Amino acid sequence: MLRRKIYRRIEDFYKGRPGKALMIVGTRQVGKSYIVEEFCKNRYESFIKLDFIENSDYISIFSGAKSAAEILLRLSALFGDRMIPGKTMIFFDEVQEFRELITQIKYLVQDGSYDYILSGSLLGTVFRDIVSAPVGYVDIVQMYPLDFEEFAAANGVGSRVIETLHRAFETKMPVDPYIHERMMQLFELYLIVGGMPAAVSAYLETKNLRRVADEQNAILRLYKRDITRYDEQDRLYLNDIFDLIPSELNSKNKRFILKSLHEKARFDKYYDSFLWLKNAGAALPVNVADEPKIPLLLSKSQNLFKLFANDVGLLAAQYGGEIQLSILQHRTSVNFGSIYENAAAEELTAHGFTLYYYNSKKFGELDFLIEQEGKVLPIEIKSGKDYYRRSAMDNVLNHEDYGLGEGFVFCGGNVEAVGRITYYPIYMLMFLQKKELPEEVIYESDFSDLGD
Repeated sequence: MLRRKIYRRIEDFYKGRPGKALMIVGTRQVGKSYIVEEFCKNRYESFIKLDFIENSDYISIFSGAKSAAEILLRLSALFGDRMIPGKTMIFFDEVQEFRELITQIKYLVQDGSYDYILSGSLLGTVFRDIVSAPVGYVDIVQMYPLDFEEFAAANGVGSRVIETLHRAFETKMPVDPYIHERMMQLFELYLIVGGMPAAVSAYLETKNLRRVADEQNAILRLYKRDITRYDEQDRLYLNDIFDLIPSELNSKNKRFILKSLHEKARFDKYYDSFLWLKNAGAALPVNVADEPKIPLLLSKSQNLFKLFANDVGLLAAQYGGEIQLSILQHRTSVNFGSIYENAAAEELTAHGFTLYYYNSKKFGELDFLIEQEGKVLPIEIKSGKDYYRRSAMDNVLNHEDYGLGEGFVFCGGNVEAVGRITYYPIYMLMFLQKKELPEEVIYESDFSDLGD
Protein backbone atom coordinates (compact mmCIF):
# COMPACT_ATOMS: atom_id res chain seq x y z
CA MET A 1 0.00 0.00 0.00
CA LEU A 2 1.28 3.48 -0.90
CA ARG A 3 1.20 5.57 2.26
CA ARG A 4 -0.81 8.74 1.68
CA LYS A 5 -1.07 11.70 4.03
CA ILE A 6 -4.76 12.08 3.28
CA TYR A 7 -5.44 8.79 5.08
CA ARG A 8 -4.82 10.48 8.43
CA ARG A 9 -7.14 13.34 7.47
CA ILE A 10 -9.91 10.86 6.73
CA GLU A 11 -9.28 9.09 10.05
CA ASP A 12 -9.38 12.36 11.99
CA PHE A 13 -12.58 13.43 10.25
CA TYR A 14 -14.57 10.34 11.20
CA LYS A 15 -13.46 10.11 14.82
CA GLY A 16 -16.58 10.30 16.94
CA ARG A 17 -18.99 10.17 13.94
CA PRO A 18 -19.08 13.90 13.05
CA GLY A 19 -22.62 14.08 11.64
CA LYS A 20 -21.21 15.01 8.23
CA ALA A 21 -20.03 13.29 5.10
CA LEU A 22 -16.58 13.74 3.60
CA MET A 23 -16.08 14.19 -0.13
CA ILE A 24 -12.64 13.46 -1.61
CA VAL A 25 -12.15 15.31 -4.87
CA GLY A 26 -9.27 15.28 -7.31
CA THR A 27 -8.26 14.55 -10.84
CA ARG A 28 -8.64 11.09 -12.31
CA GLN A 29 -6.23 8.35 -11.17
CA VAL A 30 -4.82 10.09 -8.06
CA GLY A 31 -5.91 7.16 -5.86
CA LYS A 32 -9.15 8.44 -4.31
CA SER A 33 -11.08 5.18 -4.50
CA TYR A 34 -8.15 3.09 -3.29
CA ILE A 35 -7.44 5.15 -0.19
CA VAL A 36 -11.13 5.36 0.75
CA GLU A 37 -11.54 1.59 0.42
CA GLU A 38 -8.47 0.97 2.59
CA PHE A 39 -9.84 3.27 5.29
CA CYS A 40 -13.33 1.74 5.22
CA LYS A 41 -12.09 -1.83 5.37
CA ASN A 42 -9.85 -1.04 8.34
CA ARG A 43 -12.40 0.98 10.31
CA TYR A 44 -15.90 -0.39 9.70
CA GLU A 45 -17.59 -3.70 10.32
CA SER A 46 -19.50 -3.32 7.07
CA PHE A 47 -18.49 -1.43 3.93
CA ILE A 48 -20.67 -0.78 0.89
CA LYS A 49 -19.37 0.77 -2.32
CA LEU A 50 -21.44 2.15 -5.16
CA ASP A 51 -19.34 3.13 -8.19
CA PHE A 52 -21.46 5.16 -10.61
CA ILE A 53 -19.03 4.63 -13.50
CA GLU A 54 -18.50 0.88 -13.15
CA ASN A 55 -22.20 0.26 -12.54
CA SER A 56 -24.34 2.94 -14.15
CA ASP A 57 -27.48 1.01 -13.13
CA TYR A 58 -27.10 2.57 -9.68
CA ILE A 59 -28.01 5.93 -11.21
CA SER A 60 -31.37 4.73 -12.47
CA ILE A 61 -32.04 2.87 -9.22
CA PHE A 62 -31.65 5.98 -7.06
CA SER A 63 -32.92 8.63 -9.47
CA GLY A 64 -36.12 10.25 -8.32
CA ALA A 65 -35.74 9.32 -4.64
CA LYS A 66 -37.17 12.26 -2.70
CA SER A 67 -36.12 11.46 0.85
CA ALA A 68 -33.53 9.67 2.94
CA ALA A 69 -36.12 6.98 3.68
CA GLU A 70 -36.57 6.26 -0.02
CA ILE A 71 -32.80 6.09 -0.65
CA LEU A 72 -32.24 3.85 2.37
CA LEU A 73 -35.08 1.58 1.32
CA ARG A 74 -33.47 1.09 -2.08
CA LEU A 75 -30.05 0.58 -0.49
CA SER A 76 -31.56 -2.08 1.77
CA ALA A 77 -33.07 -3.83 -1.22
CA LEU A 78 -29.62 -4.01 -2.82
CA PHE A 79 -27.44 -4.81 0.17
CA GLY A 80 -29.75 -6.32 2.79
CA ASP A 81 -27.96 -7.59 5.90
CA ARG A 82 -24.82 -5.56 5.11
CA MET A 83 -26.70 -2.44 6.26
CA ILE A 84 -25.76 -2.45 9.96
CA PRO A 85 -26.83 0.79 11.70
CA GLY A 86 -23.92 2.59 13.35
CA LYS A 87 -21.33 0.18 11.92
CA THR A 88 -21.58 0.68 8.17
CA MET A 89 -19.76 3.07 5.85
CA ILE A 90 -21.42 3.71 2.48
CA PHE A 91 -19.04 4.89 -0.21
CA PHE A 92 -20.48 6.75 -3.21
CA ASP A 93 -17.70 6.68 -5.82
CA GLU A 94 -17.47 8.91 -8.93
CA VAL A 95 -20.43 11.04 -7.85
CA GLN A 96 -19.94 13.42 -10.77
CA GLU A 97 -21.90 10.81 -12.74
CA PHE A 98 -24.93 11.26 -10.45
CA ARG A 99 -25.02 14.90 -9.41
CA GLU A 100 -28.47 14.54 -7.84
CA LEU A 101 -26.91 12.49 -5.05
CA ILE A 102 -24.74 15.41 -3.94
CA THR A 103 -27.84 17.44 -3.11
CA GLN A 104 -29.50 14.47 -1.40
CA ILE A 105 -26.59 13.57 0.87
CA LYS A 106 -27.67 15.99 3.58
CA TYR A 107 -30.87 13.98 4.15
CA LEU A 108 -28.86 10.79 4.59
CA VAL A 109 -26.50 12.52 7.01
CA GLN A 110 -29.44 13.92 8.99
CA ASP A 111 -30.92 10.43 9.29
CA GLY A 112 -27.72 9.36 11.09
CA SER A 113 -28.07 5.58 10.68
CA TYR A 114 -24.86 5.16 8.65
CA ASP A 115 -21.67 6.99 7.77
CA TYR A 116 -21.08 8.27 4.26
CA ILE A 117 -18.04 9.15 2.17
CA LEU A 118 -17.98 10.36 -1.43
CA SER A 119 -15.36 10.73 -4.12
CA GLY A 120 -15.49 12.52 -7.41
CA SER A 121 -13.44 13.60 -10.38
CA LEU A 122 -14.03 16.72 -12.47
CA LEU A 123 -16.34 18.04 -9.75
CA GLY A 124 -15.01 21.55 -10.19
CA THR A 125 -16.48 21.47 -13.69
CA VAL A 126 -19.95 20.30 -12.64
CA PHE A 127 -20.71 22.11 -9.37
CA ARG A 128 -22.12 25.03 -11.31
CA ASP A 129 -24.92 22.71 -12.44
CA ILE A 130 -25.80 21.52 -8.95
CA VAL A 131 -28.92 23.26 -7.71
CA SER A 132 -28.33 22.97 -3.97
CA ALA A 133 -24.91 22.13 -2.58
CA PRO A 134 -25.23 20.54 0.90
CA VAL A 135 -23.43 23.25 2.84
CA GLY A 136 -22.91 22.18 6.45
CA TYR A 137 -23.36 18.49 5.69
CA VAL A 138 -20.32 17.75 3.53
CA ASP A 139 -16.69 18.72 3.99
CA ILE A 140 -14.54 18.66 0.86
CA VAL A 141 -10.89 17.60 0.76
CA GLN A 142 -8.71 17.89 -2.33
CA MET A 143 -6.45 14.96 -3.19
CA TYR A 144 -3.36 15.31 -5.36
CA PRO A 145 -0.77 12.94 -6.85
CA LEU A 146 1.91 11.72 -4.44
CA ASP A 147 4.04 14.63 -3.32
CA PHE A 148 7.78 14.15 -3.02
CA GLU A 149 7.69 13.12 0.64
CA GLU A 150 5.15 10.40 -0.14
CA PHE A 151 7.24 9.31 -3.13
CA ALA A 152 10.34 9.13 -0.91
CA ALA A 153 8.51 6.95 1.61
CA ALA A 154 7.30 4.66 -1.17
CA ASN A 155 10.93 4.23 -2.28
CA GLY A 156 12.11 3.21 1.18
CA VAL A 157 13.39 6.50 2.61
CA GLY A 158 12.99 6.17 6.38
CA SER A 159 11.37 8.59 8.79
CA ARG A 160 14.70 9.22 10.53
CA VAL A 161 16.22 10.57 7.32
CA ILE A 162 13.16 12.75 6.69
CA GLU A 163 13.34 14.11 10.24
CA THR A 164 17.05 14.87 9.83
CA LEU A 165 16.38 16.69 6.57
CA HIS A 166 13.54 18.64 8.19
CA ARG A 167 15.86 19.82 10.97
CA ALA A 168 18.35 20.96 8.34
CA PHE A 169 15.55 22.90 6.64
CA GLU A 170 14.47 24.56 9.88
CA THR A 171 17.97 25.35 11.15
CA LYS A 172 19.38 26.21 7.71
CA MET A 173 22.28 23.83 8.18
CA PRO A 174 23.86 21.73 5.38
CA VAL A 175 22.82 18.14 4.81
CA ASP A 176 25.31 15.27 4.99
CA PRO A 177 26.87 15.15 1.45
CA TYR A 178 26.03 11.49 0.88
CA ILE A 179 22.39 11.94 1.95
CA HIS A 180 22.14 15.07 -0.19
CA GLU A 181 23.46 13.28 -3.28
CA ARG A 182 21.10 10.34 -2.81
CA MET A 183 18.09 12.61 -2.29
CA MET A 184 18.96 14.53 -5.47
CA GLN A 185 19.04 11.24 -7.35
CA LEU A 186 15.64 10.36 -5.91
CA PHE A 187 14.24 13.74 -6.92
CA GLU A 188 15.44 13.20 -10.49
CA LEU A 189 13.62 9.87 -10.48
CA TYR A 190 10.50 11.69 -9.25
CA LEU A 191 10.72 14.03 -12.25
CA ILE A 192 10.32 10.97 -14.47
CA VAL A 193 7.89 8.81 -12.51
CA GLY A 194 5.82 11.59 -10.97
CA GLY A 195 3.14 10.98 -8.38
CA MET A 196 0.33 9.15 -10.12
CA PRO A 197 -0.16 5.95 -8.06
CA ALA A 198 -0.32 3.67 -11.11
CA ALA A 199 3.00 5.02 -12.42
CA VAL A 200 4.64 4.84 -8.98
CA SER A 201 3.45 1.27 -8.46
CA ALA A 202 4.66 0.28 -11.93
CA TYR A 203 8.12 1.58 -11.08
CA LEU A 204 8.26 -0.07 -7.64
CA GLU A 205 7.15 -3.42 -9.06
CA THR A 206 9.30 -3.51 -12.22
CA LYS A 207 11.93 -0.71 -12.09
CA ASN A 208 11.10 -0.45 -15.79
CA LEU A 209 10.67 3.12 -17.02
CA ARG A 210 8.92 1.85 -20.15
CA ARG A 211 6.18 0.40 -17.96
CA VAL A 212 5.98 3.72 -16.16
CA ALA A 213 5.57 5.57 -19.47
CA ASP A 214 2.85 3.13 -20.52
CA GLU A 215 0.86 3.90 -17.38
CA GLN A 216 1.35 7.65 -17.83
CA ASN A 217 0.24 7.57 -21.45
CA ALA A 218 -2.85 5.59 -20.45
CA ILE A 219 -3.74 8.35 -17.97
CA LEU A 220 -3.19 11.03 -20.61
CA ARG A 221 -5.55 9.17 -22.95
CA LEU A 222 -8.11 9.03 -20.15
CA TYR A 223 -7.83 12.81 -19.72
CA LYS A 224 -8.44 13.27 -23.43
CA ARG A 225 -11.55 11.09 -23.21
CA ASP A 226 -12.79 13.14 -20.26
CA ILE A 227 -12.36 16.30 -22.29
CA THR A 228 -14.41 14.81 -25.12
CA ARG A 229 -17.08 13.45 -22.81
CA TYR A 230 -17.63 16.32 -20.41
CA ASP A 231 -17.08 19.38 -22.54
CA GLU A 232 -18.31 18.65 -26.05
CA GLN A 233 -18.78 22.31 -27.00
CA ASP A 234 -15.19 23.46 -26.35
CA ARG A 235 -13.26 20.20 -26.50
CA LEU A 236 -11.19 21.32 -29.50
CA TYR A 237 -9.91 24.31 -27.55
CA LEU A 238 -9.27 22.12 -24.51
CA ASN A 239 -7.30 19.54 -26.43
CA ASP A 240 -5.19 22.22 -28.11
CA ILE A 241 -4.42 23.94 -24.81
CA PHE A 242 -3.65 20.68 -23.03
CA ASP A 243 -1.29 19.56 -25.80
CA LEU A 244 0.55 22.89 -25.74
CA ILE A 245 1.50 22.78 -22.04
CA PRO A 246 4.90 21.07 -22.61
CA SER A 247 6.04 23.34 -25.44
CA GLU A 248 4.89 26.53 -23.71
CA LEU A 249 6.76 25.58 -20.53
CA ASN A 250 9.80 24.84 -22.64
CA SER A 251 9.78 28.36 -24.11
CA LYS A 252 12.06 31.09 -22.82
CA ASN A 253 9.61 32.82 -20.46
CA LYS A 254 7.38 29.73 -19.87
CA ARG A 255 4.29 31.96 -20.10
CA PHE A 256 1.31 30.61 -22.02
CA ILE A 257 1.06 32.58 -25.26
CA LEU A 258 -2.39 32.61 -26.85
CA LYS A 259 -0.89 33.09 -30.31
CA SER A 260 0.41 29.56 -30.01
CA LEU A 261 -3.22 28.50 -30.35
CA HIS A 262 -4.21 30.90 -33.08
CA GLU A 263 -2.67 34.07 -34.52
CA LYS A 264 -5.75 36.12 -33.63
CA ALA A 265 -6.70 34.30 -30.43
CA ARG A 266 -8.41 36.40 -27.75
CA PHE A 267 -8.31 35.51 -24.06
CA ASP A 268 -12.05 35.93 -23.52
CA LYS A 269 -12.72 33.29 -26.18
CA TYR A 270 -10.52 30.69 -24.48
CA TYR A 271 -11.11 31.65 -20.83
CA ASP A 272 -13.72 28.96 -20.17
CA SER A 273 -11.35 26.31 -21.56
CA PHE A 274 -8.54 27.35 -19.23
CA LEU A 275 -11.02 27.40 -16.35
CA TRP A 276 -12.27 23.90 -17.24
CA LEU A 277 -8.74 22.46 -17.21
CA LYS A 278 -8.08 24.09 -13.85
CA ASN A 279 -11.34 22.93 -12.28
CA ALA A 280 -10.87 19.42 -13.65
CA GLY A 281 -7.43 19.31 -12.02
CA ALA A 282 -5.75 18.57 -15.35
CA ALA A 283 -3.64 21.74 -15.31
CA LEU A 284 -2.28 24.24 -12.76
CA PRO A 285 -2.47 27.88 -13.89
CA VAL A 286 -0.18 30.33 -12.07
CA ASN A 287 -1.13 33.98 -12.61
CA VAL A 288 1.23 36.92 -12.56
CA ALA A 289 1.07 39.39 -9.66
CA ASP A 290 1.88 42.98 -10.55
CA GLU A 291 3.53 43.59 -7.18
CA PRO A 292 4.88 41.29 -4.46
CA LYS A 293 2.59 42.75 -1.80
CA ILE A 294 -0.02 41.32 0.56
CA PRO A 295 -2.63 40.35 -0.49
CA LEU A 296 -1.35 39.02 -3.79
CA LEU A 297 -4.89 38.48 -5.04
CA LEU A 298 -5.38 42.23 -5.43
CA SER A 299 -2.53 42.51 -7.94
CA LYS A 300 -3.36 39.32 -9.85
CA SER A 301 -3.52 39.64 -13.63
CA GLN A 302 -6.22 37.39 -15.07
CA ASN A 303 -4.86 36.95 -18.59
CA LEU A 304 -1.12 36.57 -17.92
CA PHE A 305 -0.23 33.15 -16.56
CA LYS A 306 1.89 30.03 -16.79
CA LEU A 307 0.15 26.70 -17.23
CA PHE A 308 1.70 23.67 -15.54
CA ALA A 309 0.84 20.00 -15.78
CA ASN A 310 -0.88 18.52 -12.72
CA ASP A 311 1.87 15.88 -12.45
CA VAL A 312 5.52 16.20 -13.46
CA GLY A 313 5.62 12.56 -14.56
CA LEU A 314 2.74 13.17 -16.97
CA LEU A 315 4.63 16.20 -18.26
CA ALA A 316 7.64 13.96 -18.94
CA ALA A 317 5.36 11.55 -20.78
CA GLN A 318 3.94 14.41 -22.87
CA TYR A 319 7.46 15.42 -23.87
CA GLY A 320 7.87 11.84 -25.07
CA GLY A 321 10.98 10.48 -26.75
CA GLU A 322 13.89 9.60 -24.50
CA ILE A 323 13.06 12.14 -21.83
CA GLN A 324 13.67 9.65 -19.02
CA LEU A 325 17.27 8.95 -20.03
CA SER A 326 17.84 12.62 -20.83
CA ILE A 327 16.89 13.59 -17.27
CA LEU A 328 18.97 10.84 -15.68
CA GLN A 329 21.99 11.72 -17.85
CA HIS A 330 21.55 15.53 -17.54
CA ARG A 331 21.54 16.10 -21.28
CA THR A 332 21.62 19.80 -22.07
CA SER A 333 18.99 19.42 -24.80
CA VAL A 334 16.32 19.19 -22.09
CA ASN A 335 14.99 22.34 -20.42
CA PHE A 336 15.34 21.17 -16.84
CA GLY A 337 14.10 24.56 -15.66
CA SER A 338 10.57 23.87 -16.89
CA ILE A 339 10.54 20.41 -15.34
CA TYR A 340 11.86 21.67 -11.99
CA GLU A 341 9.30 24.48 -12.00
CA ASN A 342 6.47 22.08 -12.75
CA ALA A 343 7.50 19.86 -9.84
CA ALA A 344 7.59 22.93 -7.60
CA ALA A 345 4.17 24.13 -8.78
CA GLU A 346 2.45 20.85 -8.03
CA GLU A 347 4.28 20.39 -4.70
CA LEU A 348 3.35 23.85 -3.41
CA THR A 349 -0.23 23.51 -4.69
CA ALA A 350 -0.59 20.19 -2.86
CA HIS A 351 0.65 21.92 0.30
CA GLY A 352 -2.19 24.44 0.15
CA PHE A 353 -0.55 27.47 -1.43
CA THR A 354 -2.11 29.70 -4.05
CA LEU A 355 0.70 30.42 -6.47
CA TYR A 356 1.67 33.55 -8.34
CA TYR A 357 4.72 34.64 -10.24
CA TYR A 358 6.26 38.10 -10.70
CA ASN A 359 7.61 39.67 -13.87
CA SER A 360 8.88 43.22 -14.17
CA LYS A 361 10.98 44.85 -16.87
CA LYS A 362 12.69 46.83 -14.14
CA PHE A 363 13.31 44.12 -11.53
CA GLY A 364 13.19 40.83 -13.47
CA GLU A 365 11.16 37.65 -12.95
CA LEU A 366 10.53 35.54 -9.86
CA ASP A 367 9.29 32.01 -10.43
CA PHE A 368 6.79 31.97 -7.57
CA LEU A 369 5.28 34.19 -4.92
CA ILE A 370 3.36 32.68 -2.00
CA GLU A 371 1.78 34.09 1.14
CA GLN A 372 3.12 32.66 4.38
CA GLU A 373 2.27 33.93 7.86
CA GLY A 374 1.00 37.26 6.59
CA LYS A 375 4.00 37.97 4.37
CA VAL A 376 4.97 37.44 0.75
CA LEU A 377 7.73 34.87 0.26
CA PRO A 378 9.56 35.06 -3.10
CA ILE A 379 10.81 31.75 -4.47
CA GLU A 380 13.25 30.94 -7.26
CA ILE A 381 13.65 27.48 -8.78
CA LYS A 382 17.10 26.83 -10.27
CA SER A 383 17.99 23.66 -12.17
CA GLY A 384 21.51 24.59 -13.28
CA LYS A 385 24.82 25.17 -11.49
CA ASP A 386 24.57 28.96 -11.71
CA TYR A 387 21.96 29.18 -8.97
CA TYR A 388 23.76 32.07 -7.28
CA ARG A 389 22.61 34.35 -10.11
CA ARG A 390 19.59 35.99 -8.55
CA SER A 391 19.23 39.58 -9.73
CA ALA A 392 15.42 39.55 -9.56
CA MET A 393 15.46 38.19 -6.01
CA ASP A 394 17.97 40.83 -4.89
CA ASN A 395 15.97 43.59 -6.58
CA VAL A 396 12.67 42.84 -4.86
CA LEU A 397 14.26 42.15 -1.46
CA ASN A 398 16.07 45.49 -1.59
CA HIS A 399 12.94 47.43 -2.58
CA GLU A 400 11.77 49.16 0.60
CA ASP A 401 8.15 49.54 -0.52
CA TYR A 402 7.72 45.77 -0.75
CA GLY A 403 8.94 45.06 2.79
CA LEU A 404 10.02 41.48 2.04
CA GLY A 405 12.01 39.82 4.81
CA GLU A 406 13.62 36.88 3.01
CA GLY A 407 13.65 34.76 -0.12
CA PHE A 408 14.20 31.08 -0.89
CA VAL A 409 16.12 29.57 -3.80
CA PHE A 410 15.50 25.86 -4.42
CA CYS A 411 18.29 24.32 -6.46
CA GLY A 412 20.68 21.41 -6.80
CA GLY A 413 23.04 22.67 -4.10
CA ASN A 414 23.13 22.03 -0.36
CA VAL A 415 21.57 24.24 2.32
CA GLU A 416 23.26 27.62 2.57
CA ALA A 417 22.13 30.93 4.07
CA VAL A 418 23.54 34.05 2.41
CA GLY A 419 22.18 37.25 3.90
CA ARG A 420 18.40 37.32 3.45
CA ILE A 421 18.42 34.49 0.92
CA THR A 422 18.47 30.80 1.81
CA TYR A 423 19.51 28.20 -0.74
CA TYR A 424 17.75 24.88 -0.28
CA PRO A 425 18.05 21.59 -2.17
CA ILE A 426 15.12 21.25 -4.55
CA TYR A 427 13.81 18.21 -2.66
CA MET A 428 13.27 20.38 0.44
CA LEU A 429 10.18 21.83 -1.20
CA MET A 430 8.45 19.04 0.72
CA PHE A 431 8.97 21.00 3.95
CA LEU A 432 7.44 24.25 2.74
CA GLN A 433 3.97 23.84 4.21
CA LYS A 434 1.16 26.34 4.52
CA LYS A 435 0.67 27.31 8.15
CA GLU A 436 -2.89 26.51 9.16
CA LEU A 437 -4.93 28.31 11.78
CA PRO A 438 -5.24 26.45 15.10
CA GLU A 439 -8.46 24.54 15.72
CA GLU A 440 -9.59 27.23 18.16
CA VAL A 441 -9.01 30.96 17.80
CA ILE A 442 -10.33 32.62 20.98
CA TYR A 443 -10.76 36.39 20.93
CA GLU A 444 -11.91 37.88 24.21
CA SER A 445 -13.91 41.06 23.81
CA ASP A 446 -15.63 43.47 26.16
CA PHE A 447 -17.77 46.25 24.75
CA SER A 448 -19.49 47.15 28.02
CA ASP A 449 -18.00 50.63 27.75
CA LEU A 450 -20.57 51.26 25.00
CA GLY A 451 -23.46 50.40 27.29
CA ASP A 452 -25.87 52.80 28.92
